[in-house]
This record gives sequence, C-alpha cells and structure tokens, in this order.
Amino acid sequence: MGRLFGTDGVRGVANADLTAELALGLSVAAAHVLAEAGTFEGHRPVAVVGRDPRASGEFLEAAVVAGLASAGVDVLRVGVLPTPAVAYLTGSLGADLGVMLSASHNPMPDNGIKFFARGGHKLADELEDRIEQTYRAHSSGEPWERPTGAGVGRVTVYDEGFDNYVAHLVGVLPNRLDGLKVVIDGAHGAAARVSPEAFARAGADVITIGTEPDGLNINDGCGSTHLGLLRAAVVEHGADLGVAHDGDADRCLAVDREGNEVDGDQILAVLALGMQEAGMLRKNTVVATVMSNLGFKLAMERAGIDLVRTAVGDRYVLEEMKAHGLALGGEQSGHVIVLDHATTGDGTLTGLMLGARVAATGRPLGELAGVMERLPQILINVPDVDRSRVTTSPELTAAVAEAERELGATGRVLLRPSGTEPLVRVMVEAADIEQARAVAERLADAVKSALG
Repeated sequence: MGRLFGTDGVRGVANADLTAELALGLSVAAAHVLAEAGTFEGHRPVAVVGRDPRASGEFLEAAVVAGLASAGVDVLRVGVLPTPAVAYLTGSLGADLGVMLSASHNPMPDNGIKFFARGGHKLADELEDRIEQTYRAHSSGEPWERPTGAGVGRVTVYDEGFDNYVAHLVGVLPNRLDGLKVVIDGAHGAAARVSPEAFARAGADVITIGTEPDGLNINDGCGSTHLGLLRAAVVEHGADLGVAHDGDADRCLAVDREGNEVDGDQILAVLALGMQEAGMLRKNTVVATVMSNLGFKLAMERAGIDLVRTAVGDRYVLEEMKAHGLALGGEQSGHVIVLDHATTGDGTLTGLMLGARVAATGRPLGELAGVMERLPQILINVPDVDRSRVTTSPELTAAVAEAERELGATGRVLLRPSGTEPLVRVMVEAADIEQARAVAERLADAVKSALG
C-alpha cells in the first residue's frame, strides 16, 4: 500500500478512497501523535476544523470532528472557509491543530484532509509519517487509549472566523484599492464569500462570478483551472484586473484588462519587485520551484534579485523560506506565500497584494507583468502510469538525456510524478515553442512506454 500523505495532505475520491472511517481514524491518530510529541502538554488541546463547500465535506467534517473529540480535543468548527483561513485561525486562536477538508483544484468527487500544526504551519513529513503509521497500527486492531467523562472533547461552532480572517487580510495591505474595478472568480469554492468581501472592504469595485457554491459545482468550468469565464467578464465589464481562485483558495491566478492570463510566476515577479522597492524583500531573495519559467529567473536576474528553487509543492517553498528567513515565495500554479502575513499560500491575500500594486503604481497589470517574458513551456500530463519509477527507469533516463542534448543551454526538461494524482508531468522549456512541443510529446510517449 502506498503512502497516504501526498505533497498536500491525503486526497482521493470521497467515500471511495477517502472514507468517513479513514477521516475519523486519521484524526484520532493525529491527536495521539501530537500528544506524544508534547504539543498538548499542560493544557486542554484545541483544534480548528474547516472545509470547502463540497457535498462530501459535510460527512467528512463530521467524521474528523468526532475523531478529534473522541481523542480529548476540543473542536472549533469554522465552517466553509479557505485553507489559508484555517491556517491563520489556527495560529491566531492559539490552537494546537488545524484541519482542512478540501481537494483544492481537483474535481468535485474528490476530497482531502490537510493538517496544520500549532501556529498554522503544515505538518512536517516526519509527523505525517507517524500519523499514518499510528493509523495503520490501530486499523489492524491495536486499541486506542480513550478518554471518558469530562476528558472527551467539546465541539463549538466558531462563527467569528470569517470576520477575523477578512479583517486580517485587509489590515495587512500596504495601500487601499480605491478606484480599481476587479472581477473575482471564486470557483464556487471556499473563497466565494471571503474574497469579494475582502476586496470590497479594501475599496475595490467588485464584480463576482463563480460565487454560488451548491456543493456540486466547485471548480466546474470556473476558477483558476478554467480562466475563460474570467477573461470574458473582465473585458465585458472594463475591469482593471480579474482574480481567479481554486476550490480552497490557497492559490490565485489573474487576468489583465485585455483578458490576458497573468500566471503565478508573473504575479510573483510583480510582488517581488514591489517588495524590493519597499525594502521588504528580505535578503533580496525570492523562492520558486523547479517548475517556474526560465523567464522568471531571467527577470529576477535583471532586477538583481536572487532566486532559490525547490521541489514542487508550496510546503517545500515554505520550508526554504523559514529555514533562511525569507519573505516571498511561490509557484507557477499561483500558490504565493507572503510569510510576514501568512503561513501558507493564500489566494485572496495574493490577489489583494497584486491589486494594491496596481493601485499604488497607477500602471496596468499587463504592463507590470511584462517585467518577465514567459518562454515557451509545454506541460503534458501522462495518466495511468507507475509514477514511482520515474527516477529509476533506464529507458526514461536515456530519453531525458537525449532531450537535454537536443535543447542545449536554451531549454530544460523536467519529469515529475504528481503528488496528488496517478500521473507523471512532463515539462519542456525551449526558446522555440514547436521544438518544446516536439520534445515534450516524444518524452510523454517514452513515459507511457516505460511506465505504462
């Protein structure tokens, strides 16, 4: 059996892979592991539990709450809020644990569980491994030590979470957004209420799409994975920019007033230059992943900003930032971490900061994003293959070496197993898009042949 935890928690088809029994068992295991680690020592433990609007989140939330309370943890149920809101509230309320139920950008039938440690930071891999080991041991029949009487956890609905989080977002902005017209696509997800409210409080004229979740329509033809509706709405309303979130709103992509996409690399570049100008870019360094466009690296070099690359996943970006005291990092997919104000990627905060930069400079978003030129980059997802053998297949190693020889210094190749889905991502960058496409298609065929 493979590892339950991927790069961003535990995910799967709800009620098939991710069952109520699994959610309950992992929650009990998490409580026990954190207790053994001394997290709860000397006080009664508290957890913050939130979810996105997926229908399956209702029964999974009930299972998580039951598991935590049965292990002696008091639970604050914050309801439907973004992942970064759960992280923020875990820290601001002094909770010992945060739990978010969401499958982010995945389709509605999927769901997932993410755990946050005290302070709102994602759990270390070592703690996730211990939670999984503990869960498996008790699933095999080892009995739990269970509190009784007054020792069981109590469950409270915490309605103040929404206002507390929105106030935090607006309070950390460097300037207001008065005069800006912004279209927000909430992906019918966790940001459907939060993001429009935050932008409005910051002074923007807000137009919304994708903000009517019904439990079934999350990410359905909208949000950061489907920008067509946002592009059309921005142009139709003559807006200054558009902001698109994913299902749990830990990421943000944008659209300029002409309807052109502004991806995570470009957003990161705009924010990096703004923070450099304000003297807030610590060590004059930004963190990005190996998937970031070569054009981003070149733009940072021109600005005299150092770039550190990490493995894919905002948790690894965050680890690098914390280890070296850095202020800004992110991913091409739109996960952007502003560590002075958030402990994880925060799509609403990212959109607000981007809007604040447009408002402060008086320059259109397209002009600001033009600081970097996106070099042609082809990404092909190869499904239904054995992703565990990407680095050990001699056939693939040879195919990659041949591709790198062909591209030379003008491009690069990256093969990466997905951390959340059963597929391998093939990425090829080159100065010429046709060359990039040809090489990528050849490598995708090699992945199918070697790992299929």
